[in-house]
Amino acid sequence: MVQVMTQTWAYQLQDVEKCYAGRPVVQVTELAVVTGEVLCLVGPTGAGKSTLLRLLAGLEPPSNGILSVGNHRLNGRGLPLELQRRITLLFQRPLLLTGTVQANVEYGLKLRGENDRAERVQRMLERLRLVDLAHQSAQTLSGGQMQLVALARALAVEPDILLLDEPTAHLDPAHVALVEETVGEYRRERKVTLVWATHHLFQAKRVADRVALLLDGRLIEVAPTRTFFESPSDPRTAAFVQGKMIY
Repeated sequence: MVQVMTQTWAYQLQDVEKCYAGRPVVQVTELAVVTGEVLCLVGPTGAGKSTLLRLLAGLEPPSNGILSVGNHRLNGRGLPLELQRRITLLFQRPLLLTGTVQANVEYGLKLRGENDRAERVQRMLERLRLVDLAHQSAQTLSGGQMQLVALARALAVEPDILLLDEPTAHLDPAHVALVEETVGEYRRERKVTLVWATHHLFQAKRVADRVALLLDGRLIEVAPTRTFFESPSDPRTAAFVQGKMIY
């Protein structure tokens, strides 16, 4: 007897719209994110990538449409705490607390009352090469170092869904590679679902299973990575990939 593998959905969106002051800033007719995949969001600045991530994180409700996280439909009241703790959003401009790097990485674990905090914090500091900064004040870090600390804090709580908003924007190539490697290892270890917003098309090529293009808040095309870059179905996607689109 042949066993048929069925997909499960981390997210399903249907006719989702987010408006500010009556103006739509994100419009997604249909999108399903498969559990365990890496979906990269690409598009120019202001395309709506960060807003879409906030919707997926449950930080804001959609103005219209249906947005489901697993089997839970967002209804304007936010996510249950148990489900919210399975999702971590890494902001484009990370906000670190006063105190040391180690204290920042430990923060989420401390809130949750985890008993193995020291071990998990040390593991993240080592993986992201932050051990030498562990006792340094987070307020003295460079922008790139702050991004690494924020990522370590995000991974330490071991989310099932990881939402990344330009996590390598201020990093040199060596640290970009470190972040991609660390996130990739974490994904393989825990089968985490990743939605990753990036301006870098080569990064999307490297890390994504599928790529989605946002333009002016509208979801233009979603396709497997190779298809997206080599044979997109929408001429706007082709223009974007080829660098011919003028914003």
